[in-house]
Amino acid sequence: MTLFLILAFVAALVTFLGSILVWKLSLKYRLYPKIRDRDVHTRPTPRLGGIAMFVGIVAAICGAAFLSTFGSSRFAILSIIFQNPWQIVAILGAALLIVLIGVADDIWDLDWTTKLAGQFIAAGLIAWQGVTIVSLPIAGRTVGSSWMSAAITVFAIVLVMNAINFIDGLDGLVAGVALIANGTFFLYTYLLVQKTSPQNYFNLASLLAVVLVGACIGFLPLNWHPAKLFMGDAGALLIGLLMATSAIAVTGQIDPFSIGGGELVPAFIPIILPFAVLVIPLLDFGLAVIRRLRAGKSPFAADRKHLHHRLLDMGHSHLNAVLIFYAWTAVASIGCLLSFVFPVYFGIPSWWALVLLIVGFLVCAVLTLAPLGRRKRLTVAAEESETGVSSFDELEGAVPTAADAGDRRAESADPETGAA
Repeated sequence: MTLFLILAFVAALVTFLGSILVWKLSLKYRLYPKIRDRDVHTRPTPRLGGIAMFVGIVAAICGAAFLSTFGSSRFAILSIIFQNPWQIVAILGAALLIVLIGVADDIWDLDWTTKLAGQFIAAGLIAWQGVTIVSLPIAGRTVGSSWMSAAITVFAIVLVMNAINFIDGLDGLVAGVALIANGTFFLYTYLLVQKTSPQNYFNLASLLAVVLVGACIGFLPLNWHPAKLFMGDAGALLIGLLMATSAIAVTGQIDPFSIGGGELVPAFIPIILPFAVLVIPLLDFGLAVIRRLRAGKSPFAADRKHLHHRLLDMGHSHLNAVLIFYAWTAVASIGCLLSFVFPVYFGIPSWWALVLLIVGFLVCAVLTLAPLGRRKRLTVAAEESETGVSSFDELEGAVPTAADAGDRRAESADPETGAA
């Protein structure tokens, strides 16, 4: 665990320093786009933070490779990750391609077909070098053929990349969600490998997850509201690419039934947890695609109807909307993680994790819908106020009676003489 923490620290430090450098250079050379109609921010902000995140991730992975080769004997256990160096080269090559496409889009606004083609090429590089969905933890089923395995893998990676990119609309949103999701996924992969291979805790999935955690930690200080720097498409697509690769690396290559625990639920966590940590991005992506197709538009046509936009329209502040996304992500991912940890490590039935998951969802739902109740109370109060004013106006406009006329004459009389 200590070595993983060191790698996360390297990624965080390099990303933080790189973010400062990118921010200053972007301001100096005006490398930022104009404000768009769908944007939430009100001042031009650089969008090239993904470059710093990429450099931080590469630095951490290269540091791990250096330690595994030239470090002391205690670091030799890292070599298992680099037994197939071409897999690492393919992952970093795909990441570089995605970052270049993202940077070009952030500066020149590329056509969506060009971006999608680049995403498929990047995903194809990873599948080509064997990081694929070979089997699923459902009764030990194996994917039919190598071509089918590659196709499913490419589709999954492209789907996750776009899902992450779609929620990138508020300061600190994607970085925080990815930090929570990858932190949870790292703990799962670390604990799972601890059960299946007690002599060696290191694997590709854990490495990718922990360096992503480090990169997000290093980037958040400049991305927190009000943000000085955005990660842009380069950063969001990079996070999606590595998250998907990490999930695929562990889902199809470890036999979950070997972990024991006396329950069936933990065996399905490798396929459930990746969806749990991505529940918000995937939901937003699915709703956006359906919405745009029903309107006769491209699934990638930008609009201002994403979930984060809807939270703002409901009355949430910028910070509250981001924290609500964090809460949903934390509840979904940690709840699924506990369904593995409870029976395997503590002998507690996994349905207790389901109870906590439901309670967490209910709390999140209340927090999400709170502005609607407040708005309803304000509406009712406004209607009652208008009703009171209306009743007063009706009395004022009423036809005066003889008694009213006499009262008015008495009120207008001189108080001393009683004369009119």
